[in-house]
Amino acid sequence: MSEHLQKYARIPLKQLPNRVWRTYEGGALIDKWKKTCPEIDGSMPEEWIMSTITARGKNRPKNEGLSLIQTADGIISLKDLIDSNLELYLGKKLAEKYGTTGVLIKILDSLERLTIQVHPDKHYARTILNSEFGKTESWYVLNTRQINGEKSVVYMGFKKNVTKKEWKLHFENQNIQGMLDCLHRIEVKPGDAFMIYGGVPHAIGSGCFLMEVQEPTDYTMRVEKTTPNGLTIGPELIHQDVGEQKMLECFHYDTYTLDEALNVWKVTPETLDDSNEFTLKTIFNAKHTNCFGLNELVLNGSYTIKGNSRFYVAVIYSGEGIMVCNNKEYTYNQGDEIFISAAISELIFVSKNPSKILLCYPPI
Repeated sequence: MSEHLQKYARIPLKQLPNRVWRTYEGGALIDKWKKTCPEIDGSMPEEWIMSTITARGKNRPKNEGLSLIQTADGIISLKDLIDSNLELYLGKKLAEKYGTTGVLIKILDSLERLTIQVHPDKHYARTILNSEFGKTESWYVLNTRQINGEKSVVYMGFKKNVTKKEWKLHFENQNIQGMLDCLHRIEVKPGDAFMIYGGVPHAIGSGCFLMEVQEPTDYTMRVEKTTPNGLTIGPELIHQDVGEQKMLECFHYDTYTLDEALNVWKVTPETLDDSNEFTLKTIFNAKHTNCFGLNELVLNGSYTIKGNSRFYVAVIYSGEGIMVCNNKEYTYNQGDEIFISAAISELIFVSKNPSKILLCYPPI
């Protein structure tokens, strides 16, 4: 069976829709992006892309979060395809170092503010959670919407003079406004980009439609026991079964002025290459993290991507066209999520109308 699956490494693989339950509500802008009617906000506000991990949540479906691919042999999980030949799908270096993709991509849309939270850095993940990966992540804002007249914001990083003792007291008293007041509040707009390293406290505000590229885990420590919309969060989603005191140790208690915070975490995209047919920008790269990378291709013509012995993922934010791979043509459309294995040495994108394509890369 595994040898039979290896033939799919030679073609671009489109993922089936993969919505995931979360503790917050949203998702209408994902429906709009996918051209799905009706556009509904609900409890499935995230689209997980090229995922080989399952979502954490009590009483949820066993394989929730795993990406599925429609093939000539039926529906097959991306994990099973990759496991059939790690080197062929991932590339030799990644296969030998991790044996998995090493990255998780999400599109999320928030009707309400997400709970105040933190993700583990690698040291915490290894020593406390027995995980090779932490959950350093990035945000690339694609769109915003006003909810109840409020502008879209994010919260991140402790303000100057905030102490661990103060943070613990706010948590124990469930003083939500007190905790929000400890964090920098930043208005966002499409095109804004932020790195959220493991250990940094943060919360995404309402009305944010963004891409997250991150390490491949679902470890989230939350300090709110009830969501803004009134959902009670169980202990396993508060502290991931390590207890409240260990959970509080996940935070890095460094403090910053607003200018310092923006200098550390806000990223300015840079142009790598452009012509009358395309513009290629780098959003996140080795200057920011060795955990993943993200480029943006704005295309009105053709663009050739040469393989470099590792896989990548193309997310079609807008536009339509064709991909030429091994002398065969495959269509792409807005909302497509496409896995390109390490076995593909060249892929040519040809737009039928102006296209924006987000190119996501695994660890360096």
